[in-house]
Amino acid sequence: MFSRRNFLKPVLGLVAGLTLLSAATTLAAADETRVVFVTHGQSGDPYWSVVKNGMDDAAKTLGVKAEYLAPETFDMAKMAQMIDAAAASKPDGLVVSIADPAALSEPVKNAVAAGIPVIVIDSGGGKLTKELGGLLYLGQSEYEAGVMAGERVAKLGVTKAVCANHEVGNVSLDDRCAGFAKGLGVDVPVLNGVMDPTEMKNRIIGYLNTNADTQFVLTVGIGGAEPALMAIDELGLTGKVKLGTFDLSPTILQATADGKMEWGIDAQQYAMGYIPVVMFDLWKKYKIAPIADYPTGPGFVTKETAASVIDLAKQGKR
Repeated sequence: MFSRRNFLKPVLGLVAGLTLLSAATTLAAADETRVVFVTHGQSGDPYWSVVKNGMDDAAKTLGVKAEYLAPETFDMAKMAQMIDAAAASKPDGLVVSIADPAALSEPVKNAVAAGIPVIVIDSGGGKLTKELGGLLYLGQSEYEAGVMAGERVAKLGVTKAVCANHEVGNVSLDDRCAGFAKGLGVDVPVLNGVMDPTEMKNRIIGYLNTNADTQFVLTVGIGGAEPALMAIDELGLTGKVKLGTFDLSPTILQATADGKMEWGIDAQQYAMGYIPVVMFDLWKKYKIAPIADYPTGPGFVTKETAASVIDLAKQGKR
């Protein structure tokens, strides 16, 4: 005979099991570390894609929820809004780049005041990070890296150089040019460039045609370096006008290995994505707090070492 009691027992058991599973899932979600990155560089940018890869790899390894946000263009007003929104979502950690201190300092201070721990990466520097109440700066001193580049170029006997900046107004890139002039010991004009590679190449061609005594071109990132390689090649100046750059890509590394470029300055930005995730996870789980800035660069990748990291660059790790 059909028994309602016997029928209900397994049903109630199933409901109880699902309730416990739901409670366990909710508890696990509450215990999961959540980190939000807000940067000025889009994840599709060759430089910033490496940062995001580092973030994603760390999150996968540790079981951390990590989100990467950036404005579609270099838009500091939009980025400030993104920082405010990210802080309002109460993450366990907030990672930001500060490409424009005037526009971004207030949102970062507000996040710190709201109890959100902040790590600054790539741009902003240690001094500003401490002033804003951030935990630490993880990156390189762009000005000092520029100085080191200038000193290297000075040893080549160069007295006429140009700094090609594809994103004027980005404080970090401006610092790279300023440091380069300091290290070289002569005035270095800044070529105002653009993100569009074809237009950037044409601007470099125009500058070199007008300034035929230029001996060295420094580019402040991949957005200028690859167009500069094409411009110098198109003008038949390979080997006559020397070239160096900040940041790496497979094209830059191959050109360096082939002797078409002096060096690429490596900020090791994969670490800028990976390490903050680890730090915030350690803090949430074990109350282990980071206490000091973490320099990731600069390192100079030259003809002798370029070939060894080309494959890593193709994998999005360098």
